Amino acid sequence: MDFIDEKDYIMRLIKEAVRVLFSLMLGKQYKSVELQEANKYEVSGDTLEKYERMVDEGFINEAENILLEGIDYAKKEEVLAAVLFYQYISEKDIDFLEAHNYSKEEALDGIKRLAEKLGMDIPFTWEM
Repeated sequence: MDFIDEKDYIMRLIKEAVRVLFSLMLGKQYKSVELQEANKYEVSGDTLEKYERMVDEGFINEAENILLEGIDYAKKEEVLAAVLFYQYISEKDIDFLEAHNYSKEEALDGIKRLAEKLGMDIPFTWEM
């Protein structure tokens, strides 16, 4: 498997993990999150849009740290905001992520950590 195929594989894993988490947490089949729906999610009073702006500005690790420090795992909407945050990161270009010391693998790991905190096991692995 070459580098491009591996990255596409990781992206598919991320999308599947997002689908599974949303379906389990919302109790219904996940299809997609429309933009206006995504904007309703917050973590500690900060909108998902704020975290996405930080990502766009290259402060990916900083945004992740703030989000994870403020998340209340008892609030489903906050966990879903974090899942969408990782999905947003995973959609960024590999060069952009590398330039800001981040990777799609880290996004997948973040989603897996969220699931673990909720007592769920996401059996996806990106290791080849």
